[in-house]
Amino acid sequence: MARITSWNPEDKAFWQAEGKAHAQRNLWISVPSLMMAFIIWQIWSVVAIRLNDIGFAFSQEQLFTLAALPGLVGATLRFVYTFGTGAFGGRNWTVFATGILLVPALGIGFAVQNPETPFWVMALLAALCGLGGGNFSSSTSNISMFFPKAEKGTALGINGGLGNMGVSVVQFVTPLVIATSTFAFIGGNTEGQVLPDGTQVWLQNAAFVWVIPIIILTVAAYFGMDNLPNAKQSVSEQFVVLKRKHTWIMTILYVATFGSFIGYGAAFPLVLKNLFPEYVGLAWIGAFLAAAARPVGGWLSDKYGGVLVTSITLAVMSLGAFVVIYFTNTANFAGFLTSFLILFIAAGMGSGSTFQMIPNIFSAKESAPVLGITAAFAAYGSFLIPQLFGWSTNNFGTPINALYIFIAIYLLSIVLNWYYYQRKNAEVKIK
Repeated sequence: MARITSWNPEDKAFWQAEGKAHAQRNLWISVPSLMMAFIIWQIWSVVAIRLNDIGFAFSQEQLFTLAALPGLVGATLRFVYTFGTGAFGGRNWTVFATGILLVPALGIGFAVQNPETPFWVMALLAALCGLGGGNFSSSTSNISMFFPKAEKGTALGINGGLGNMGVSVVQFVTPLVIATSTFAFIGGNTEGQVLPDGTQVWLQNAAFVWVIPIIILTVAAYFGMDNLPNAKQSVSEQFVVLKRKHTWIMTILYVATFGSFIGYGAAFPLVLKNLFPEYVGLAWIGAFLAAAARPVGGWLSDKYGGVLVTSITLAVMSLGAFVVIYFTNTANFAGFLTSFLILFIAAGMGSGSTFQMIPNIFSAKESAPVLGITAAFAAYGSFLIPQLFGWSTNNFGTPINALYIFIAIYLLSIVLNWYYYQRKNAEVKIK
C-alpha cells in the first residue's frame, strides 16, 4: 500500500481523486477496532452479574465497583490516548491500542474459572479493561483528521456509533457464548461452572471469545491504516486547547450526552437485575439503540445543525429521566423499559450532535485534541453512573434516585448550549 505523502481533504479535487478512498478505508478498519475496544471496556457489565452465581461471594457494592472500575481507568487513559495519534501516528497507535486488549481478555478468562480468586485480582482485571476505554479518544482524533468539515459529523457518528455498538454486542453475545464450551480450549478448566439452577456455563468464554478477533483486527490495522503526514503534533501543541473556554463548555455537553450513554450502558444490567430480575436478558437493547442512534445524530447535525439537535436531545433526556423515575416508583416494567430506551436513544443522538459541533467551533488542528479531551471527561460517566446507582440502592433501596443528579446536569447543559451557541446574540454562531 502506497504511503500518503500529502493530505488536504478540504481540497475538493484531491478529496474526490484519492482522499475519499483513503479516508473510507481507514474509517472501516477503525470502526471494528473501536467496537472491540468497547467490548473489552464493558465486559464487566455482563460478567459481574454472573460471578456470585458460579461461586464467588462479592457484595452488591463490590459488583457495582467491578462494573464501574473500567470506566474510571478508561476515562483517565483517554487523556493519554488523546495525544497518542498526534504523537505516534493514527495507524501506529491503533495497532498498539488494539493489540494490548489481549491482556485483559486472557486475564479475565482465567480468573473467572476460580471462585477463590480474591477481589483485588478481579478489581485489577476490571481496571485493565479500561485499556479499551482509552481507544475512543485516539480513534475519534484520528478519524476527524481524514474527513472534510462538511462530512465530519457523519464520519464521526459512524465511527463512534458503530464503535459504541460494542457495549450492546458484548451484552448480547455473552449469554450465548457462555452456554457452550467452544472457546474453553484456550486455557483452564474446560468443564465450566454450574449455576444454582443446575445449568452449566463457561463464563471464561465471555473473554476468550474475543481473543482471535483482537488478533485479526490488530493485523488489519497494521496493514490497512495510514499515518497522516500533517497530523502529527507534539503534546505541548495539543495542550493549547486546554486554555480554550469552549473546550470546557463542550466537555460539559458531551458529559451529559455520551457520559449518560456509556454510564447507563455499564449500569443497566445490574439495575435491571435489582428492579426486574426476570428481564435482565433485555439489558443489551439500551446500549444497542443508543449506539445506532449516534450516526443518526451526526447526520441530522450535518443537515440541520448540531446546536439544534443537541438542544432537542437534552430536553428529551430530561423528560425521559423523569418518566423513568415515575415508572420505577409504580413498578411498571413496560413503562420503565420504554422510557429508559428513549433516554438511551436521546443520549446516543446527543453524542453524535455534540461531536459534530466541535469541528465547527475549532480549527482542524485543535478539534482533534478537543474531541479526545471531551471524550475523556465524558467517559467518567462509565464509572460515576454505576457508582451513583450503587449509592442510591444502598441508601434508598432503589437505584433510580440517582437520576435526579443526572437531570440537573441535563438542564445545565441546555442552558449552556442555548447561551453560547443557540441564542440570537450567541458568542459563537455555528450550524
